[in-house]
Amino acid sequence: MRILIAACTREVAGGAEKYLRVLIPEMLRRGHEVALLYEHDSLSASSSVDAGSGAPVWLWDQLREQRDWQGLSEWSPEVVYSQGLESADHENALLDRYPVVWYAHVYLGTCTTGRKCHAFPRLEPCDRSFGPMCLLMHYPRRCGGLNPLRTWRMYQRQQNQHARLMDYRAILVASAHMFRELQRNGVSAERLHHVALPPTDSSPLPSPPAPRIPGGKILAVSRLTDLKGIDHLIRAIPSAAARLGRDLTLTIAGDGPDRARLEELARRLPIKAEFAGWVGSSRRTELMLAADLLAVPSLWPEPFGLVGIEAGCVGLPAAGYAVGGIPDWLITGRTGELADANPPTVEGLADAIVRALRDPDYYARLCRGAWEMAKSFTLEAHAAALEGILAANSAIEPSAISSSLPGVR
Repeated sequence: MRILIAACTREVAGGAEKYLRVLIPEMLRRGHEVALLYEHDSLSASSSVDAGSGAPVWLWDQLREQRDWQGLSEWSPEVVYSQGLESADHENALLDRYPVVWYAHVYLGTCTTGRKCHAFPRLEPCDRSFGPMCLLMHYPRRCGGLNPLRTWRMYQRQQNQHARLMDYRAILVASAHMFRELQRNGVSAERLHHVALPPTDSSPLPSPPAPRIPGGKILAVSRLTDLKGIDHLIRAIPSAAARLGRDLTLTIAGDGPDRARLEELARRLPIKAEFAGWVGSSRRTELMLAADLLAVPSLWPEPFGLVGIEAGCVGLPAAGYAVGGIPDWLITGRTGELADANPPTVEGLADAIVRALRDPDYYARLCRGAWEMAKSFTLEAHAAALEGILAANSAIEPSAISSSLPGVR
């Protein structure tokens, strides 16, 4: 197949780009032709998602001249694999020209703000279908600020995406939660595909972790914003420590607008907390190997929560709220402990931490369970499922599709 990947940026800037960085060489290895179309120019070619692949590349600004559309047309993509574009015009142009399969990494077309949360009277997930009522609820629930012009612009962008949900040949999602979210917004189950994301910076250890007595080292890997619930985690540490009868230390790898506030909260309680800032993949793995428990206290419905799979690769269990896609991989009694999220409370999170760390034998089972869980999320399995979906929804003749799929005669 000739697969055109459409993305916001060419630079490896976040989870979607890390995904493409491992996916592109895998699809090339499997015998497909791959090209990249992106909206924003890369700052560094060495950190681009297509580095070393030799794949043809187009920048959206270059397509404004008809001859550049002609160049893309001559390459003749058989299917477009969209990662969700910032510009509605760009997404519309692809949908009008080619068969498009979309991976719904975030809440495009199903939420005005993309946060999928109410903020008042408390921050909590929203399960409303997208529509005009979202505008009416915007101010009473403080969903996305108080600027009416900004709210209207956000609504218009999401309204365009929502209106075109039915124009995608297929939509891929990472979790059962996102499957239900798209169904609730009118997408039929026949066009939805649950294809979990693979870890992009790590792979499972070759053997299960050796049993050990858990200490008190808790790790959070997160952007520091209100949605991520790090304030809940900091407040839960004293309670969990008192119930366990030992000190707990917290390492927070990440940065963001709430960092200063969270540092002040940790000093005021006080708890032993290290704010490590942003860390690279190798340092993140080191922190996971040194930790006893990963904390994922997100208050918003994470579409998936890949950090939990990465932690499982080193046999690190997790504790967090049962929101969004997190319950797909955080399974109470097997890979960690879930806290009730209706509503999420500090004491509920503290209780999950205590359950995970209190008994050494139980903890050892969680460590092994997390490692076994991570082994099921592989790039090979993801790519095999993806290529079947792309082929079935491409411009290739059906007879050519069936003869090209593994195991089909």
